[in-house]
Amino acid sequence: MKKESILYVVIPCYNEEEVLEETTRQLKIKMEKLIKDKKISPKSKVMYVNDGSKDKTWEIIKEIHKKEPLFTGVTLSRNRGHQNALLGGLMTAKNYADVIISMDADLQDDINAIDGMLEKYYDGCDIVYGVRSARKKDTFFKRVTAEGFYKFMSALGVDCVYNHADYRLTSKRVLEEFSNFKEVNLFLRGMFPLVGFKSDVVYYERNERFAGESKYPLKKMLNFAWDGITSFSVKPLRLIASFGVFTILVSLGLLIYSIVMLILGQAFTGTKFLAISIWFLGGVQLVGLGVVGEYVGKIYSETKARPRYIISENLEEK
Repeated sequence: MKKESILYVVIPCYNEEEVLEETTRQLKIKMEKLIKDKKISPKSKVMYVNDGSKDKTWEIIKEIHKKEPLFTGVTLSRNRGHQNALLGGLMTAKNYADVIISMDADLQDDINAIDGMLEKYYDGCDIVYGVRSARKKDTFFKRVTAEGFYKFMSALGVDCVYNHADYRLTSKRVLEEFSNFKEVNLFLRGMFPLVGFKSDVVYYERNERFAGESKYPLKKMLNFAWDGITSFSVKPLRLIASFGVFTILVSLGLLIYSIVMLILGQAFTGTKFLAISIWFLGGVQLVGLGVVGEYVGKIYSETKARPRYIISENLEEK
């Protein structure tokens, strides 16, 4: 790998006015040190991606761009969600950079891990995943659900890096190949392993959020997890089919049992059991229809092939 590659750090932002100044301060120190140590090219930059923020995030980004040549930004035409905003930033940054690192704006991702990512990149890795070494700062509920999610995804056969979110390094050629992935329903942390190429991990300890509120409350986390599951695995459909077969076998067993009891002259009364069974199977059917409907809905979204993001302004072009 050629030394002093052009690095772009892509950071999606949604209502991040409280953290941008501090994020800029810390990243400026880090980028200037990397340039001074000749680990990256002086042409390297940090690219903020405004995801249709409702506060002054975009105005702050433009002011930072005017004052600091190390910083640039793009803004989407409207809010499209974290994954789409991140994709928009990556696809834009690959036009200017040799290597791109994506991270969040809240300073929870340890910026010192960038050094290790670059070392592995120069050693020949095209993808380097930032992986949390521990979840000591998470609440018990967040830790259990997050770790359970990764284990569940693995059980479903999804190639997903354990305890990795969206803090990663990717080379330009990886993003060139990634641009051929046309999915509308995005789950980037599950998509990048599909690209292939040599990869490695860098472990880091996640910090507390510097300021502001999390952009992933419980409801969004559950939706995000469900999107990941249904985007990469058909096993939920197979589980429904398997349960259907199991139900049929149980029903046949009860039918045989009732016939035997009738032959033996004993009445088989199961009114309560029948009522419970009807309610139970009705619930199972509704859940099954919901799961099938989710997959049909995703097919509907994919067939429309609408743009995943629209960039309304790019400060690099000014």
